[in-house]
Amino acid sequence: MPLDWAEVTKRYAGGAKIPTVAGGRSFEVAGVDDEAVYIRTPLWSDALRREHLEKAVDQLDQGGLSRRAGQFVELYRTEVADVRPTSVAHVLKDLGFLE
Repeated sequence: MPLDWAEVTKRYAGGAKIPTVAGGRSFEVAGVDDEAVYIRTPLWSDALRREHLEKAVDQLDQGGLSRRAGQFVELYRTEVADVRPTSVAHVLKDLGFLE
């Protein structure tokens, strides 16, 4: 199923604390707009580009990426973008795309 950006916007518009893929810790989504999901930790902040998230979900649907978080991270890095792959996994797991 394709990534519904309206749902992403609704879910993260006010920011959110989401569980990490390993569990036991939380991860902060600072906000969202038409271009990206914004993330923040105590040490850094960054943006997860919409185009990369959509491409990842498309590849998940086509079987090109694993739905298992650990394997997803390695494949995402080489097949989609080498930009915060673990952070992308946290967000996509929270959205129900990863196991």
